Amino acid sequence: MKIRTTAAVVCAALAFSITGFVSAHDGHAETVKKNFEAAIPNIPGKSLIAVEVEYAPGAASVPHTHAKSAFIYAYVISGVIESQVNDGEVRVYRAGESWSEPPNAKHSISRNASKTEPAKLLAIFVLDTNDKALVTPIK
Repeated sequence: MKIRTTAAVVCAALAFSITGFVSAHDGHAETVKKNFEAAIPNIPGKSLIAVEVEYAPGAASVPHTHAKSAFIYAYVISGVIESQVNDGEVRVYRAGESWSEPPNAKHSISRNASKTEPAKLLAIFVLDTNDKALVTPIK
């Protein structure tokens, strides 16, 4: 039984680090899809990863940190996103607006600010090539 539990935890962690996560909130979900990944040729040891995050109405991410080396640029493609990074103010971003997150930042709020319309953002990570876990939930 202990081996099955350990195997399940390892598989879940592996899946989580590769594809992102899905978070339930009011019965709705957030989905993360990797759109691009490549080593940066003129910066040895660094990579660029782009992910698309779609929030159903009312959906939210769990509080989390990103890869310790990651500098992140986030751009709202559609809808309205509410976000808080570190101890900064809670901000609302609309389609066409953006923000950045420094390495080792704590992302305590990331959610769709609308209960009726979906929202989507593009997150671009510049990080150490060997830093594979993009998201780590905060316990």
